[in-house]
Amino acid sequence: MYDKTILDELQKSLSEWEQTSLKKALNQLPERADEFITTSSEPINRLYTPLDIADMDYTADLGLPGEYPYTRGVHPTLHRSKLWTMRMFAGFGTAEETNARFKYLLEQGQTGLSIAFDLATLMGYDTDQPEALGEFGKCGVAISSLKDMEILLDGIPLDKVSSSMTINSPAAIIWAMYLAAAEKQGLRLDQLRGTTQNDILKEFIAQKEYIFPPEPSMRLVVDTMEFGAQKVPQWNTISISGYHIREAGSTAAQELAFTLADGMEYVRWGIERGMDVDEFAPRLSFFFNAHNDFFEEIAKYRAARRIWAREMRETFKAKNPRSWLMRFHTQTAGVSLTAQQPENNVVRVALQALAAVLGGTQSLHTNSMDEALALPSEHSVTIALRTQQIIAEESGVTNTVDPLGGSYFVEAQTDRMEKDAYAYFRRIEDLGGVIPAVEKGFMQSEISDAAYRYQREIDMNIRKIVGVNAYAEKKPLSIPILKMDPDGYTRQVARLSEVRKTRDSGRVGQTLDRLRLACEGTENTMPHIMECVHAYCTLGEIIGVMTKVFGKYEEPTMI
Repeated sequence: MYDKTILDELQKSLSEWEQTSLKKALNQLPERADEFITTSSEPINRLYTPLDIADMDYTADLGLPGEYPYTRGVHPTLHRSKLWTMRMFAGFGTAEETNARFKYLLEQGQTGLSIAFDLATLMGYDTDQPEALGEFGKCGVAISSLKDMEILLDGIPLDKVSSSMTINSPAAIIWAMYLAAAEKQGLRLDQLRGTTQNDILKEFIAQKEYIFPPEPSMRLVVDTMEFGAQKVPQWNTISISGYHIREAGSTAAQELAFTLADGMEYVRWGIERGMDVDEFAPRLSFFFNAHNDFFEEIAKYRAARRIWAREMRETFKAKNPRSWLMRFHTQTAGVSLTAQQPENNVVRVALQALAAVLGGTQSLHTNSMDEALALPSEHSVTIALRTQQIIAEESGVTNTVDPLGGSYFVEAQTDRMEKDAYAYFRRIEDLGGVIPAVEKGFMQSEISDAAYRYQREIDMNIRKIVGVNAYAEKKPLSIPILKMDPDGYTRQVARLSEVRKTRDSGRVGQTLDRLRLACEGTENTMPHIMECVHAYCTLGEIIGVMTKVFGKYEEPTMI
């Protein structure tokens, strides 16, 4: 992109600057550290110039917004035409409590739902199962049957509001409950818009909320991809998630590489099922973390779009340009929030959200300042939503597309991210692919090493965390903390008991038996799961049938 003569002159000027202006400045005032690093512990140069991006080809590497390779964004006008979806992650206690929070957020200007489920639901247990004891409603809403889902979505116009659901191992079942609840509202499946996280690979890598072994787990994911393409065409059946990989302690480059490797593995499985790549790829979406290092995060998003577009077009031979697009949701980094001086988290979240917007996100959740202490209070979640609204309406960053495009620093960091990602792709391929690499503990080990290094840097005061190892103070908490309905568990268990008493037990047995036969065979399980859900089979009952066929996964010991 730059003439060699100009680069030679620049190199000469840079050398002179280092020997004169820079040397004089350093003699008068030395720099604050011998080395400056990113949140991912990557070294940062003092200055970036065209020399750092001398090999860049504008058309091949950047292009224009809305055009291949989409480095500068998936839409020509981005936020000038349509703001990102403001989708606040919410869920706690009973379906009634969470339904009230959803309605409150929609009244405050939220533009999409994002449903958090409690740990029992995430692991496929009914609220009243012994394994679920003590976990009711603590990290999300409890959903054990279609009745709970009907209450959760009561009064919400599902044909007008898109919904995101963070659910993985039981994703097919919980999605079926959502679809069935919509049908009971009189809606057609093709009217519904939303996203199911449904990313089981990152569970094996990072979050560990798996139930079945990798092979049957992947089969269920592909079942939802196929069913969605045929019956629910506006639904994103997988949100391929780097968020939890980053929360487990990965670097930005590891988050990028492992997420895209997972995404490409889902594409391979879809093609092996016999689906045309352009039949399902346009409905794959992604979910990234927004951590503290402002420019590193922006570079990560830009590199992600470029890599995905190239791989979809050149490796998987997708012909539909929509298959090349990486559309992604972003959530600010929960792991960066501190229990000490929680009001400081408002500032962290604002910076992280701004990076996501400048990086071209399509959807955004901003964490609340109290999330290191408890589930968000109404007060704190409102501030988190207002943070997005202020960025959208007052900051001016939505007035132009990709305002940081062409920055020597940002473009150099984007190139580094891309290079690091491909290095990881090669290592994963050498191990036999994503699933063999997971089974050998490769990604887990890489993340563990990165997390240890980061914490060690904090412990040694190499890395400052305001309020923790820098500017600490001892003051009592002064912010309100959420309190859930103490009788919620009793009401939830009573409702579940009533469902079991009043449903058609014969129909329950028949639908569960048909699901078992489908699991033992090769047909798509989704129609049978839908039948079970409509019969008011519980989550635990459906998972129980699947477990008898698929078995349960136990992670091998990593040495």
